[in-house]
Amino acid sequence: MMTNTGNKDTRSGFGAGLFELGSRNPAVVALCADLTGSLKMEEFAAAFPQRFFQCGIAEANMMGVAAGMAVTGLIPFVGTFAEFATGRVYDQLRQSICYSQTNVKIAASHAGITLGEDGATHQTMEDLALTRALPHLCVVNPCDYNQTRLATLAAASWDGPVYLRFGRPSVPNFSPLDGPFEIGKAWMIQPGEDVTILATGHLVWEAMEAVVALAQKGIRAELINIHTLKPLDEKAILDSARKTGAVVTAEEHLVAGGLGELVSGLLARHLPVPMRMVAMDEGFGQSGTPRGLMDHYGLNTAGIIKKVCELR
Repeated sequence: MMTNTGNKDTRSGFGAGLFELGSRNPAVVALCADLTGSLKMEEFAAAFPQRFFQCGIAEANMMGVAAGMAVTGLIPFVGTFAEFATGRVYDQLRQSICYSQTNVKIAASHAGITLGEDGATHQTMEDLALTRALPHLCVVNPCDYNQTRLATLAAASWDGPVYLRFGRPSVPNFSPLDGPFEIGKAWMIQPGEDVTILATGHLVWEAMEAVVALAQKGIRAELINIHTLKPLDEKAILDSARKTGAVVTAEEHLVAGGLGELVSGLLARHLPVPMRMVAMDEGFGQSGTPRGLMDHYGLNTAGIIKKVCELR
């Protein structure tokens, strides 16, 4: 099992990855909707001012501009909050980017309930459902700083639009600095025999702690990091479910349209096994600390352990 090397915010992993890309590839450009500091894009903007475009609070226009840039052969990364990168611009995301299959990378920060004190209007818990439904859109939800940096680098090489989801709070940084990381390839963190835990985003660390606690109860859980929801690593999930015979999913998202429903559909088609989901039920969030909100909605280690025990 991996250990925490220190808490870092995942948005800083994006900023580091974007700067690396700028240094390596002159085709990479960046656009931001008046949130340069929040998206940690300052280093790129300072180093490559001719390739950084401040679009102001005009997210829909920014998406259209990025699509036009992509048509010319550039690789645009557009940065804004996840709520604005999906709900506010869905028409442009659908028509100008996904329908047209333009090579735009959507950097969606401040995702999920861990946006915290900003409250329900800014906490997007439905963005994975919206983006998963769009044809041609790759959907990536990394777990920590290191993996967000690697996901940013990988997104630039992916042929087509990518939705990259990450957050504001500092969370444990535990994944290897240099990977491996491959879009569409799940990461086996801990082999097990008794139950499969499939976690994504901030819930991966919570799942790691759950695996340790479950081992003390004599339950050998297999933990897999599903950092890419689309394309989904179906083989890794089915192989694990076939071995353990039970599955628990864990995510910082609504039940509707998230990882849990995605996996349940896969299992229903190919390998029906008992399953539980750790996710937020119907409703919007509320203002509070990130930790307090995760605990309130059961998106934590205790919530994962509870669902595993329901299957025993």
